[in-house]
This record gives sequence, C-alpha cells and structure tokens, in this order.
Amino acid sequence: MRKIKFTKMHGCGNDYIYVDTTQYPIADPVTAAIQWSDRHKGIGSDGLVLIGKSPIPEADFTMRIFNADGSEAMMCGNASRCIGKYLYEKANPWSLPVREADGYLEAEIRLLTLSGIKRLHLHIVNESVESVTVDMGEPVLEDDKLFTPNLSTPLPHREGQGVGLFVSMGNPHYVIFTDDVDQVETKGRALEVHPAFPQRCNIEFASPLPSEGQGEASIRTRVWERGSGITQACGTGACATAVAAALTGKAGRTSQIVMDGGTLSIEWRESDNHVYMTGPAAFVFDGEITAP
Repeated sequence: MRKIKFTKMHGCGNDYIYVDTTQYPIADPVTAAIQWSDRHKGIGSDGLVLIGKSPIPEADFTMRIFNADGSEAMMCGNASRCIGKYLYEKANPWSLPVREADGYLEAEIRLLTLSGIKRLHLHIVNESVESVTVDMGEPVLEDDKLFTPNLSTPLPHREGQGVGLFVSMGNPHYVIFTDDVDQVETKGRALEVHPAFPQRCNIEFASPLPSEGQGEASIRTRVWERGSGITQACGTGACATAVAAALTGKAGRTSQIVMDGGTLSIEWRESDNHVYMTGPAAFVFDGEITAP
C-alpha cells in the first residue's frame, strides 16, 4: 500500500491537506478528499489541495482543490496563501527568487488555478512568510452560468427584501447583509443548492461592525462553503463580501473582513479593478497516510 506524505495548513482556520504531486501523485483525488477530510476517521480538513508544476510557461505551479465532499473547487484564496508559504518554507529547493521591499523580502509566485493564473506576493520576515497578498482578479457581478435569479422559486434577500448580492471571484458567492450572521447555520445549506445557482454557491452572511473613527470598515462575516459547509474562513468569500459592501455603500474600497477564524484585509483597487487579499498562512502538522 502506497504511503503519501502530506502537510496540513490553515489560513484563518480554513484548513486543508496539501500534497506535492511532483513527489506523490494522487490517482483518485475525489476519494482521497472524502476519506482524508473526515474529522473523525481521517486527517480532518475542509478539503484536499494538490500542488504541481505548471504545464504552461505563464505560470510556475498549479493548484487543484477538492472539497470535503469530493467536488472540485475553482479557486480558494486561503489555500493559495498557504501554497505560497509551503513553497517558500518547505519546498524551497525550487529556489524562489526574492527581492528587498520596505524592510522585508518579497517573492512572487504565479499559480495556475481553474479560475486562471493568480499572482501571490509573499512577505518574508526572518526567513518566514509572514503574510501573502493574492491578486484575485476582477469581480464578476453577472454570470448566467452561475446565477439565474429570475425563477419561480424566490431567492431571499434580493433588493426590496433586504440586501443580497451575487459576486463571482472565480467561484460563485451570494452575500447577504443582515444583523444576524448566525443564520448561516440554519439557511446556508438550502441556499447553496437554490435553483438560482446552477453550479451551487458559496453563501456569506455579513454585518458591518461599528466604525471607530475614519479607519477601514470592518465587516463580520460567516461562510457556508459550497461542498464543505460552515468553514472558519473563505478567502474568495471575504473578497466577495468586500466588493458587495463597497457596491452597497457599507464600506469603501478597502475593508477588514472578520471571519470565524481570523481577519483578512481586502482592497478593491480602482486602478485595475482587481481585488487584492492579504492574510496569514500557518502550518499545522506533517504526516503520512495510505493512498486510497
């Protein structure tokens, strides 16, 4: 029976199992994700992330993400930050080039995902990746392959029924502004599979926190992730929430998204219309497990 070495990491509590497929190819990632993500009988995680070398010169590495239910995700902001830390600290035989930047070192990685190439900017202090900024690209507000709201089944929290906005960050999100973010526990599952979302959807319940002075807006957010259920954090969900908050006047172009597992800094930059996400990544433990 073949043994697979893995590393468990998390970004603001959003935890995944990471495998370097250049050394340990995974023949059946769907089964592996389901078995290994089980928090009672497996390693325990929100899913499985496979790291590989890019087949195209425009990118350096690839990322494939399989949720805890075995479904393949298009993109994950927290996982991409963790990959940046993994590649620099644990796998730097690849010798990522670094440069000096305002008192720290910086490295860049071009990561190929199902949502295109994402650029990771690693902020390095004392040979450790302290945080990672990810260029998440432009938000998409209309996509009939992901969102078809004009159905006989009403979708709650549309304009006139509260505030609910669709935002795609390479994967679909539906952001609901409410005073009760804990509704995610009772309503998230049904909304994920609502007919308005042909490919299911990630659901965010968000509430602006009281402002202190003229600083950046802070928004308390809880997430139901497509294929994983409630998670501690979601990078693309934080980006979608920040965009929705800016569009509805609840925040400016920069905001702090406060999730169950930690806080992410989001900037929706006017100069290029791209969303930039900055946050930490952390190792949990290394291990070895039998391939399915």
